Amino acid sequence: MDQDYERRLLRQINHQNLPAEPRLAKCVSAACSPVSVKSGDRFIPTRAGSNWSINFHYANENCRSLNQSHKAKDASSDSSKDAVAYAALLRNELLGAGIESVPDPHADERRHAVLSQDSRSLFRYTVHSKRVPFDSDNEVSPYSLSPLSNKRQSQALRSPRKPARKISKIPFKVLDAPELQDDFYLNLVDWSAGNLLSVGLGACVYLWSACTSQVTRLCDLSVDGDSVTSVCWNERGGLVAVGTHKGYVQIWDAAGRKLTTLEGHSARVGALAWNGEQLSSGSRDRVILQRDIRTPPSAERRLQGHRQEVCGLKWSPDHQHLASGGNDNKLLVWNSSSLLPVQQYSDHLAAVKAIAWSPHQHGLLASGGGTADRCLRFWNTLTGQALQSTDTGSQVCNLAWSKHANELVSTHGYSQNQILVWKYPSLTQVAKLTGHSYRVLYLAVSPDGEAIVTGAGDETLRFWNVFSKTRCTKESKSVLNLFTRIR
Repeated sequence: MDQDYERRLLRQINHQNLPAEPRLAKCVSAACSPVSVKSGDRFIPTRAGSNWSINFHYANENCRSLNQSHKAKDASSDSSKDAVAYAALLRNELLGAGIESVPDPHADERRHAVLSQDSRSLFRYTVHSKRVPFDSDNEVSPYSLSPLSNKRQSQALRSPRKPARKISKIPFKVLDAPELQDDFYLNLVDWSAGNLLSVGLGACVYLWSACTSQVTRLCDLSVDGDSVTSVCWNERGGLVAVGTHKGYVQIWDAAGRKLTTLEGHSARVGALAWNGEQLSSGSRDRVILQRDIRTPPSAERRLQGHRQEVCGLKWSPDHQHLASGGNDNKLLVWNSSSLLPVQQYSDHLAAVKAIAWSPHQHGLLASGGGTADRCLRFWNTLTGQALQSTDTGSQVCNLAWSKHANELVSTHGYSQNQILVWKYPSLTQVAKLTGHSYRVLYLAVSPDGEAIVTGAGDETLRFWNVFSKTRCTKESKSVLNLFTRIR
């Protein structure tokens, strides 16, 4: 055996056999002595403070004491049960409580003891996993960020998506229109069912063919010292009415022949509207004349309700009601038999020129106000109630509904000079078209309902593709809908 190791072992045995006081004195003297004691490189840790048998003994004692306390409580449970039963008996006899069963007074304590005994562990580790029947289509991956199953995701990806609506921001054709007047109260552009565009330029009316792009002059009023203030085609597209500054209404056919001249107004005729063979004309003299071109002029009807110039006229699709707008900020609705308006709307704060009846909803009328109003308003003429309105931010000059979708287009003047396409009834803007440098005072829709033409004081006509030919799928299929069932 190594002598150094034997010497250290003997020193350790002698140290353990020493009494407590000399050992303490020796330790103090060793701590105070600067001489270091030579020791080996082996370290033996001491575990004197960790007596595991004592700890386990304390744990068993705690469990044993808990069980003994439960036994003591069970021993005294009989007396407590008797007390509870006696109290229930008194309540039934004196108060009529109607108690039928006596609860165990120590049930809650036992439940608490069981829970405390089961929850002796400080932490519990459990794994919560969503178990679904094994199915490759309905399986939900725990790493997926989508709440949809694989089957639902594949269905969503395979389902056809609605193509995004794209409206060109630039016109597909621009025509020069010299002497096109910049007058808010005139209506100088209209598109016929025969695909002929009529435009009033100064004292002349010109026809432009959308099929051949040929331009012909229909009439010239400079010989009589007159000028054109309004043009309007009939529904069939064979006749065009021309209103003049002197208050006359001339009827021409598409071949360039003048059929008749209607008198009766004492001022310029700025608004025209056909209803079959009947023609309504609105003038600055505040009168609306309704005449049948097949009868003598003496059979005319005079509608008086506006206090200033009549600048807007439109017949409803069912040919029963006429809407008129004037510079007196009034919107009036007339029927085919009465000489007085059946409805009057006074919410606009400026002249009402923009008027349009909806071809999709019976009795729905849209109107727009001038510079001081700038609002687009909708009316239910069946009940006479205002539906909704929106501020466009600019003077509303014209309105037109799409023939295929529940949308409408509006043209504006001061101060944006823009063209807006709206979706009804949400009134969200589908497109915003700009290009005119003056007020967009004139608007007409092509016979196929897909394109529009706009005219402004910048002496240009611009053609835009704004509407789609696909018919709205949400259109009502009711048998009471006059526009889909009866022709």
